[in-house]
Amino acid sequence: MSTTAQMSRNGRTNRLPAGVYLLSFSLFAMGTAEFLLAGVLPAVATDLEVTLSSAGLLITAFALGVVIGGPPFAVLSLHWRRRTALVATQGVFAASIVVGLLGGYQVLLLTRLISGIAYAGFFAVAAVTAISLVTPDRNARASGVVVSGLSVAMVAGGPAGTLLSHFTEWRGGFWAVVALTATGIVGCLLGLPAADSETRPATRPSASRELATMRKPMLWGIYAITILTTAAYMITFNYLAAMLADITSLSEAWIPAILALFGVGAFVGLSIGGRVSDQRPHVALLTGASAIVVLSVVMLAAIHQVWAVVPTVFLIGVAAFVLNPALYGRVFAIAAGAPTLAGATTVSAFQLGISITPVLAAASLTQGAALTSVCLIGAALAAVAIPVILLDRARQTRSTRHIVRRDRSEQDA
Repeated sequence: MSTTAQMSRNGRTNRLPAGVYLLSFSLFAMGTAEFLLAGVLPAVATDLEVTLSSAGLLITAFALGVVIGGPPFAVLSLHWRRRTALVATQGVFAASIVVGLLGGYQVLLLTRLISGIAYAGFFAVAAVTAISLVTPDRNARASGVVVSGLSVAMVAGGPAGTLLSHFTEWRGGFWAVVALTATGIVGCLLGLPAADSETRPATRPSASRELATMRKPMLWGIYAITILTTAAYMITFNYLAAMLADITSLSEAWIPAILALFGVGAFVGLSIGGRVSDQRPHVALLTGASAIVVLSVVMLAAIHQVWAVVPTVFLIGVAAFVLNPALYGRVFAIAAGAPTLAGATTVSAFQLGISITPVLAAASLTQGAALTSVCLIGAALAAVAIPVILLDRARQTRSTRHIVRRDRSEQDA
C-alpha cells in the first residue's frame, strides 16, 4: 500500500495525491480544444473557404470520435501501463491538432475525429488512474477533481482561447492548446508512477473481464442517467447566450460573465458531489436531477429579469455538477474489477448527452416554439432520469442485502 493511501486511512491527511491534479490539468488542456472551436467557427469557415454548416461538421467529427472511439481504444490499451497510455493519448491529440492546423479542411476534419478518439481514451484512463491513486472511499472525490479540469476548460479555457484567436487568427488558440498539452505530458511523466501501483489488490487487465462487466444491466442504467441528465442541463446552457440576448436584453459584454457563473456553480457542485457521493451517491443523483427539473422551470420566468437569472444560472451549474462524481462513483462501484472500458463508455455517454441537445432543440424550435422551450425539454429529461435513479438505488439495496445474506450463510456454515 502506498504512503499516501496509508496516511489517508490513518486519518492523518485528507489531501488528494498531486497526480490527481495533474490529470485534471491535462484534461483542462485537451478539453479547451473542444470548447474553443465553437467560438472561432465563423473565422474557420472564412479562412478555409467553406460554409458555416460545413465548418460545424468539425465539431461533430470531434464528438463522433469521443462517442465511438473511446471504448475500443480502452480495450486496445488494456495491457499498456497507464502512464504510457496517458502520455500516448496526449501525444496523439497534440500531433493531430498540429497536422490539422497545417492542412486544409479535409485534413482538419479527419484530425478532429482522431483527436476526439485520443481525448476519450485519455479521459477514460485518467479516471481509472485517479481512483487507483486513492483509497476506495475517495473514488468519487478523485473523479470529481479530474472532471473539474473539463469545467475549467468550459468556463476559462474556451473563452481565453477564443480571445487569443481574435488577436492571432483562429489558429493561435489551438497552438496554445498544443503547448498546454505538451506541458501535461511532461507533468504526467514527472508526477505519475511509471508502474501501475494501486491502493487495492491488483488484478491483471483482461479484455474478456472488461467485456463481461459491460453486460451488467445496472451499468447501462447509469449510462442512461448520464445521457439524460447531461442533456438536461446542457440544452439550457447551450442556448443560454441566445436567451440572454433576445429575452433578457442583456448587453453582449455581460453575457460571458453570466455564462461564467455556470462554471462557478460547477466548481461548487463538484466539491459538494465529490464529498457526498462516496458514501451516498443516490442522494447526490436525486438532489441534482430534481434540482435541474425545478431550476429549468424557474428559468422560464427568471430569464426575463437579470436579478433572477443570475442566481438561477449559478444554481443550475451547482445541480449539474453535483451529479458527475456520483455517476463516476457508481460506474466504478459496479465495474470495480474491470473499470477501464466502463470508464471509457461513461465518457462516451457524457458526450452523447451533449451531442443530442442540438437535435432535441431543433425538434422544438423548428416547429415555432419559443426559445425558452429548451428549458422545458431539459426539465423533462431530468424528470425521466429520476425513476431510473430510484431503480438503480433499489437494485443496489437488493444487491447489498444479497451479499449480507450470503456472508451470513458462509459464516454459519
